Amino acid sequence: MNLSQKSQRTVNAGAASVGKPPLPRPAPIGRRERRTAETRIRLFRSALQLIAERGLSMVTVGDITEAADVGKGTFFNYFASKDHVLGVMAEIQLGKVREAAAMADEGTRPIRDVMHRLVLRLAEEPGRSPSLARAFISSFLSSEEVRAVIRQHMQEGRRTIAKLVAAGQELGEIDGGLKKDKVAIQLLQAVMGTVLLWSLHERPGLESWIEDTFEHFWRSVAVSGNEQEP
Repeated sequence: MNLSQKSQRTVNAGAASVGKPPLPRPAPIGRRERRTAETRIRLFRSALQLIAERGLSMVTVGDITEAADVGKGTFFNYFASKDHVLGVMAEIQLGKVREAAAMADEGTRPIRDVMHRLVLRLAEEPGRSPSLARAFISSFLSSEEVRAVIRQHMQEGRRTIAKLVAAGQELGEIDGGLKKDKVAIQLLQAVMGTVLLWSLHERPGLESWIEDTFEHFWRSVAVSGNEQEP
């Protein structure tokens, strides 16, 4: 149980003790909202597959909607352009960072393992193909709107990773003299730079690049004696 869950239980218990009902739970997602979310993800997945196969410039909105089996006009209910579709990847990446934070909250794994898994997970989506990785990186340059969406998710991701770093420092795994925000930025830069270089060279596989990147990153931040996996 993480801190927020403990706090919620305490609030509910306190309310019950004075004869008040517990705080209401969030309303379940309705069928319409669920279908909307499913359609959006289907469009994203279809776009991702096509971009991985052909490259961003060779994929049209019509190609995406045909692959997703929805009307062409439906696309623009969800995205301003095909470039905006890649903004969903930033949401997915942020979800992986939140997942790592939840894993660290459980306290059952060393922070090294949590961060190692996170780095591998962050490489999964862009690692589908070099052309997809290049398309994702080029989406940063496509428009200010796309950059704003990606920037917002990356800022939250950086703050969350900084909390992982702080947890590692408290556990004596990460050098306590390092600034947690700087380490978080270093990790993101390492992952993004590795994906970019791999997308240009294409060999060996991205996983091999990412493993090397993480090992070098960890040696640069770990307390002496914690450099290698136990």
